[in-house]
Amino acid sequence: MSVAAPAPQATEDRPATPRPVPLLRRWRPHLLVAVVALGLALYVTHGLWRQPYTRVLGENVGDQAFFEWVLAYGVHVLRDGGNPFFTTMMNAPLGVNLAANTSITVDAVLFAPLTILAGPQVTFATVLTLNLAGSAFAWYLFLNRWVTRNRASAAIGGLFCGFAPGFVSHANGHLNWTSGWIAPLVLWWLLKLSQKGRWLRNGVILGVILGGGFTVAAEGLFFTALAGGVFVIAWSAPRAHRAEARQTLPTVLAGLGVAGVVAFALLAYPLYMHFAGPQTFAGTGFNQRHYAEDIAAYFSYSDRTLAAKVGLGNNLAANSTEQTSFFGLPLMILLVAAFVLLWRRAAPGRRATLLALAITGVVFMVISFGPRLRIFGNETDIPLPYALLQRLPLFDSALPLRFSLVLVGVFGVILAMLADLLLDRADAPNPAHAPFAAALAFALLPLFPLPLLTSPRAPEPKFLSSGDWKRYVPEGGTLTALPFAINVAADSQRWQAYTMARGGRQFRMPDGYFLGPDVGGADEKGRIGAVPRRTDWLFLRAALYGYVPELTNWDRATSRADFEYWGVDAVFLPAEITGARGMLYRSAVELTATDLLGEPERVDDVLVWRIRPGVDPIDR
Repeated sequence: MSVAAPAPQATEDRPATPRPVPLLRRWRPHLLVAVVALGLALYVTHGLWRQPYTRVLGENVGDQAFFEWVLAYGVHVLRDGGNPFFTTMMNAPLGVNLAANTSITVDAVLFAPLTILAGPQVTFATVLTLNLAGSAFAWYLFLNRWVTRNRASAAIGGLFCGFAPGFVSHANGHLNWTSGWIAPLVLWWLLKLSQKGRWLRNGVILGVILGGGFTVAAEGLFFTALAGGVFVIAWSAPRAHRAEARQTLPTVLAGLGVAGVVAFALLAYPLYMHFAGPQTFAGTGFNQRHYAEDIAAYFSYSDRTLAAKVGLGNNLAANSTEQTSFFGLPLMILLVAAFVLLWRRAAPGRRATLLALAITGVVFMVISFGPRLRIFGNETDIPLPYALLQRLPLFDSALPLRFSLVLVGVFGVILAMLADLLLDRADAPNPAHAPFAAALAFALLPLFPLPLLTSPRAPEPKFLSSGDWKRYVPEGGTLTALPFAINVAADSQRWQAYTMARGGRQFRMPDGYFLGPDVGGADEKGRIGAVPRRTDWLFLRAALYGYVPELTNWDRATSRADFEYWGVDAVFLPAEITGARGMLYRSAVELTATDLLGEPERVDDVLVWRIRPGVDPIDR
C-alpha cells in the first residue's frame, strides 16, 4: 500500500553513486522539529514546571490526582510487589480495577525511577510535556515518510496534530489522551504490513505496539484502529487501488494475524481483568448524551487559544477538558477549499487517498455528534448513527465527542498536503497559491495554544512526609484525610501517592477518584468513584459548601457503621484542602469532625482523630 507522495524522477545528470550525507546533516531537520515541539510543550505546561509541588492544573484537579496516584502505584508495584491491574490500596475494602481505568501502566513503570527521585508531581509534568512534544514529532515523522515531499510541510502538519485545540484541552489532566503519538506509530506499521516478505517482522512489531498502547491509551488505540480500518477499506475500494489492494491483501492479512496473536499474548490478562475481573463494570460513568459534540463546536474556538484570548471563546463543551474539536470557522473553510484544490491537482491514485481521508473524516465527525444532534448547546430530537452504536461493546464505554480527535489526524494530513503543494519548487508558480498560503496562516494563527491554567494546591502535610502517621495506623491499616477523596477534593488520594512513591509501609484509603461499578459486579453500570455512604457526604458537604449540620446519635451510628465498613484506623485534617476551583471550607470540616468524633489530637501540622472500629463515634 502506498499513500506517500510520488518520488521525484531521476535525471540523467544525477551522479550514479551520490555522496553519503553525514548523519548529523540528515537528522538536523528532524532535530529542529523536535526542539520546536519540545519548546512548545514546555510553553504550554510551564505553569506546572515553575512550581510542580505547589501548583495543580486549575481546570482538572481530580484527573491530575488520579494520574499522579497511578504513577506512584507503579513504584509500589515494582518495589513492594502487587497487581498492576488491580489494587486494594484505594477504595477499601473493595479495591479498584485499574485495567478498567486509564491506568497508563507502561508510563508508570518506565518513569518509576523519576517518580522515586522527584515525586509523582514532577513525573506527571514530564509525561504530559513529552506526550505533547512526542505527538507532534511522531506525526511529523509519519507525514514526512508517507505523505509529503517537503519536510517543512510535514512539520506544519505534525505541529498542528500535536498542539491541536482538542489535545491541548486534554492536557488538562489526561495523560492517556495526550499520548497522541500512538496514532501515527500504529498507522506507520499498519501501512508497512503491505511489504512483501516482511509480514512476520512487521506483524510482531505492530503487535508489540498494540500491546503497549493498550496500557497507555486504550480508548485512543481503539479510535486509531477504527480510523485505520475505515481508511484502508475506503482507500482500497476505488478502481485506482483495487489491483494493488488485491495483490497486497494476503500479506496484510498475514501480518494482521501475527499482530493479533502477539497483542493477545501480551494483553490476555489485562483484557480478562478489563472485561471480567473484580470491580469491573458495564458502560461508563459518564452520560454519553451530555458528552456529545455540538455541530457549532467545529466552527468555534477553545479556551486555550489566541482566539479565546481576544474574546472568541464559547461554552459549547461539556467542560474545559473536553473541547475536542473547536477548529474554528476559517480552518474549516480552508480545509474544504484545500481539498478541492488538491483533488483538482491530484493523479487518480492520489485522489483515492484524498477520498479515503474525506470518508474517514465524515464518518468520525458524524459519530462524534452522539446519539442525538446538538446545535448551539441545544439537543434536538434528530437521531444519529451513534444511537445504534452506543450499546455495542467498547462503544458503550466511549464518549462520543472524543471521536472528533480522529479528525485532528485527518486535518493534519490535508494541511500537510496543502503545504507540500504550496512549497513545491518543481511546480510552476501559481497565482492561486499566494491566497492559500495567506489563508493557511490566517486559519492556524488563532489556534496557537495558550499555557495551561494552574492554581495553588495544599502542600503535603508533615504528618505524612515525616512518617508520623505510622503511629496511628497498623500494618495494612486504613487512613484518610478529610474530606474523603473524590474528583472535586482529591488531596487524600494525592498524599497516598506521595507516600507510595517514597516506599516502605503503606496505608489503604477508602473512596478515591476512579471508575467503578455502581453497586458491584460486571453487570453494574459504571460510576465515578465509590458508591457514596452518608459519612462521605457529611464531610464533603462541609468542605464544598461550608455547611455544618446539627448531628444526632443516628448520624453517629451511621458513621460508626461506615468507619467499620471501611476499616478506618484514623482520620486527619490538614491546614488546607484543595478543591476543584481553589481551597475549600476547612473550618466547616473541622467543626463537623469535632462534633462527630470529639476533640482531635494535634500532630505536626494536622488534626488527628483515632477511630476504634465499631466504637467511634460514641453516642452522646
